Amino acid sequence: MKRRKVGNMLGLAVLSTLLERPMHPYEMASVLQERGKDNDMKIKWGSLYTVVGNLEKHGFIAAVESVRDGGRPERTVYQLTDAGRAELEDWVAELLGEPDLEPTKFQAGLSIMASLGPDEVAQLLSKRLTALDKRLGERAAALDASRAEVPRIFLVESEYELALLRAEAEWVRGLRDDLAAGALPGITEWRHYRETGELPEDLTAFVEGGQE
Repeated sequence: MKRRKVGNMLGLAVLSTLLERPMHPYEMASVLQERGKDNDMKIKWGSLYTVVGNLEKHGFIAAVESVRDGGRPERTVYQLTDAGRAELEDWVAELLGEPDLEPTKFQAGLSIMASLGPDEVAQLLSKRLTALDKRLGERAAALDASRAEVPRIFLVESEYELALLRAEAEWVRGLRDDLAAGALPGITEWRHYRETGELPEDLTAFVEGGQE
């Protein structure tokens, strides 16, 4: 993906919020939290005013007025500029059209799971599966509760999240069951290595071959 002048997800969230109407930062945060956008993207709320300042610096938003609500400090209201709208549209097109192929932390863990024993890995996968099933139940219930009032166009990200959770849970359950049943090819050699610290001959040849 291209390197953007303001490249964090909070910047994207601010631009998308100002697409509706001018707002001050506190209102932006309130709208985003009410809509659960912090469930859809990684947002660091403590950086909000810094991000708003950077967006203004690069001409993506502009201050239009200052307002005071009772005895509260004066607040600056910002609106989206033409450059900001173009940046938002280009950014969203990039996110939708270009797959994110960065490896996940789980993928990294799987790549070196042989550092642990097969029984321990099976137990950890059971723990992960419990967390996945809990999250799946919570998010499915929240989605079902929203369907009656919210158009599907605003729920597709939740549908996608559920699809990912279901796919991961199914895969993790399969791997966990293969480990528990001793059905994973190579598990005998893996267990021997964990117990003795010695790699079987076929695995030694594989490892040495991979180092050439």
